[in-house]
Amino acid sequence: MIVNTTYTDKEASRLIDTHLGEQFTILQRIKLKGIGSKRMIISNVSPKMKSYLNTVDDLNYGSIELRPKGILIHIHKKLNSFSWIVPYYRLHIYTSAYFSIHANGNFIQFNKNKLFKENKAFIEKMIAQKNTVLNTTDYYGV
Repeated sequence: MIVNTTYTDKEASRLIDTHLGEQFTILQRIKLKGIGSKRMIISNVSPKMKSYLNTVDDLNYGSIELRPKGILIHIHKKLNSFSWIVPYYRLHIYTSAYFSIHANGNFIQFNKNKLFKENKAFIEKMIAQKNTVLNTTDYYGV
C-alpha cells in the first residue's frame, strides 16, 4: 500500500502506525544505531508503481525507514513524497545484479553501486530486525 506523505496527514500517519507500529523512540534509535538508510538509486519498479516515479530521464531515489513491524520505502517524485508500507511478514529481499524488495506482487529494484555499498550495513540490520520480529511468538498473535 502506498500513501502520499508530502504533507503531514493524520489519516496517513494512523494507517502507517496501524500496519507497521509507531516510530521507534529516541533511545531505541540510538540502540539500533539509526533507523534510516541513505538514499539509493531506483532502477526499476513493478508496473503498478510506475506512476510514482519521475517520467523524464531524471534519476529516481528511494530510502528505507525501519519500523517495529515493517519498513517504509520513501520515494520522491518532483515535489511529492510517497511511502510504500511493507510489513515484515510480506517482505522479500533479493540480491543479484540489483538489490530488490518485493511485497504484495510489487517490487522495487535499486542499483548496486557506491550508494548501495554505503547502505550494506543498514540492509543487514533490516534483515536481522525482520528475523527477530518474525521469530517472536506474539507477532502473529499466537
